[in-house]
Amino acid sequence: MSEHGLPPLVRPRARAWGLRLGDLPTGPRNAITDVDGVRVGHVTVIHGEGCNAARCGVTAVLAPGDDPFHRKLPAAAAAFNGCGEMTGLWWVNESGFLETPILMTDTLSIGRVLDGAISWMLDRYPRLGREEDVFTPVVGECDNSFLNDIRGRHVTSEHVRAALDTASGGPVAEGAVGAGTGMTCYDFKGGIGTASRVVDVDGARYTVGALINDNHGRRKDLVLGGTALGDLLTDRMPLDRAGSPEPEGSFILVIATDAPLDARALSRLAQRAWLGVARTGGKGNRGSGDFALAFSTRNVMVTPPPQGPRLLESVDESRLNPLFDGVVEAVEEAIVNALFAGTDMVGRDGNTVFGLPLDALAGVLRASG
Repeated sequence: MSEHGLPPLVRPRARAWGLRLGDLPTGPRNAITDVDGVRVGHVTVIHGEGCNAARCGVTAVLAPGDDPFHRKLPAAAAAFNGCGEMTGLWWVNESGFLETPILMTDTLSIGRVLDGAISWMLDRYPRLGREEDVFTPVVGECDNSFLNDIRGRHVTSEHVRAALDTASGGPVAEGAVGAGTGMTCYDFKGGIGTASRVVDVDGARYTVGALINDNHGRRKDLVLGGTALGDLLTDRMPLDRAGSPEPEGSFILVIATDAPLDARALSRLAQRAWLGVARTGGKGNRGSGDFALAFSTRNVMVTPPPQGPRLLESVDESRLNPLFDGVVEAVEEAIVNALFAGTDMVGRDGNTVFGLPLDALAGVLRASG
């Protein structure tokens, strides 16, 4: 079946269990949607059993406004380990702007999601490819083949349209929703996670939000709140009933901020995301596909541009440290929130991934001081 919209949160988030990550305050939702105007949409696809088990979906992140092509936003992307794909990043980094929604899905559905994104844009912009320029959609993938019948390519263009058309602000569903449905994180159930931080730059308050589709990491490396858990949570390992190859993992990260930044500064923010990943034990394994895209909701670039030079407002390079701090903390907590939201899932050929055992985790963290 397909679910459209935001399913209710099933499990408490990390902060509800008393886990505090970093020192900065969060936004009101502790989500990427704390950046005003940013919207998230999920479509979850779960049906079938055995070799035909679909455990997949699509997640869309939309920047503020209804006209991304004519109101482009400053943006930049970075790769931590490039064994994967996120389409459109060459043009984002070459141009310094974002002009389409951002979509996430599984590896072998990337073509269908790309096609759905193109159809959605062509319907909205009848002049594209004729009187106006063409565009390159941004679609990121992670390999969910341990739980999902990835050969079936169960995500359709209709799912893409639904995710885009139902995207909204407010609370963001986490865990096994949308593109996160079949994902695994540190050998526990992974998926979608999000968080935000509010930072002060010379008396001005800005929000930094992160959303991750999290499918990375090995149990032995897991760290939560500074506590190494690899030797403490050794049971509930994935059950491989089909002889599947051990996944190397991947993640796709989206970072949004309302701080006035140009593409160069956003590139620096995207690179700091890896420090948040490292805080949870991520190392960028050989076969991991890890990409981050950062955008600012300020300094809108109107198309066609007015004549004459365009004036940009920007936080000075010497004042970026608070924003770096915000990115690192938000990314770390987004990963942890994805883990806390994960519940047991049986997928392709009976392969099973278990949710993080919260009661056992609480005991371990108390014992570790």
